[in-house]
Amino acid sequence: MKRFVLCLSLIGAVSTAADAWPRRSMEQFRAREMRREGGPPLRDIQRQWQGRMPGYDYLGSDYDPDQGSYRLKYMRDGSVSWVDVDGRTGREVRRSPR
Repeated sequence: MKRFVLCLSLIGAVSTAADAWPRRSMEQFRAREMRREGGPPLRDIQRQWQGRMPGYDYLGSDYDPDQGSYRLKYMRDGSVSWVDVDGRTGREVRRSPR
């Protein structure tokens, strides 16, 4: 019985990962294509914005392939702030309240 339950839980984990894979794969593909077209690499964008967000901790980023932009996430004093950055130029598109 324990083996049966273990098999079912593994099947569920694999199907969940398989469902998420195509979306992440397409986002990564579009990010690589944008980089080939001359956009700055994400690490350069992150470095540029870290200097503009003193006192904030960098939490990570998401890529929006439809807009060609990155959403950088920062935290200070328990409050999360987002900066949307054009992936082609590195310029700010939108920022949540600071």
